[in-house]
Amino acid sequence: MLKIDALPAFSDNYIWLVQDTEQRCCAVVDPGDAAPVLAWLAANPGWQLRDILITHHHADHVGGVAALKAATGARVSGPANERIPQRDQALADGDAIEVLGLKFQVIDVPGHTLGHIAYYQPDQHWLFCGDSLFAAGCGRLFEGTPEQMHRSLSRLAALPGKTAVYCTHEYTLSNLRFACAVEPENPALIQRQQEVIAWREAGQISLPSSIDLERATNPFLRCEQASVRAAVEAHSGQAAASETGVFAGLRAWKDNF
Repeated sequence: MLKIDALPAFSDNYIWLVQDTEQRCCAVVDPGDAAPVLAWLAANPGWQLRDILITHHHADHVGGVAALKAATGARVSGPANERIPQRDQALADGDAIEVLGLKFQVIDVPGHTLGHIAYYQPDQHWLFCGDSLFAAGCGRLFEGTPEQMHRSLSRLAALPGKTAVYCTHEYTLSNLRFACAVEPENPALIQRQQEVIAWREAGQISLPSSIDLERATNPFLRCEQASVRAAVEAHSGQAAASETGVFAGLRAWKDNF
């Protein structure tokens, strides 16, 4: 049996812990801090950390890699086009990697960083997307262009609707506040905001999301919608020439929201 738990790190990061409960082995995604993972292993004797999956090079995603590899000998896999500490396997678009008996597909999603990748498991319908796609939002463009990020998000949005979206930050409420400013009359968005407020007040995390839910409520995946285009044009005072232009206007608006 396979299951996924979130190990909180820093103020709002999640390290995703994928577990094979029969074999008592596990993998982690984007361990920015080794301590939560080592604490879990200490509390669950007999378990083996076999794999460390990395989506991009930022410190809050790779900071715990060296210590975890030293402690467990786990294989480290990450993007070929970024400097990943202790990396054993370099991955690029279209590659496949077997983790805990499952084959994950590698998808290039440049934008947040130039070499950012995502891991998609089609049988379990899991997507580990780092800081590319967020619940109701997307990552800042620290290295890439709006064109790159819009293309990346469009690839993720084309995955099956029931795909579970495991991003790595608890940004959902702040993202929903912005989304409601863009589409204040979107009923699915209003309902989602109410649900997430209740979850967070109860101490529950807001993840994973799903591709279906993101298509319905995430403005960055809705650049083709007339309501989103109209909101961006009203905010910027300029016409958007394309869906990429709508995305660029959304990202600039969100950066200063």
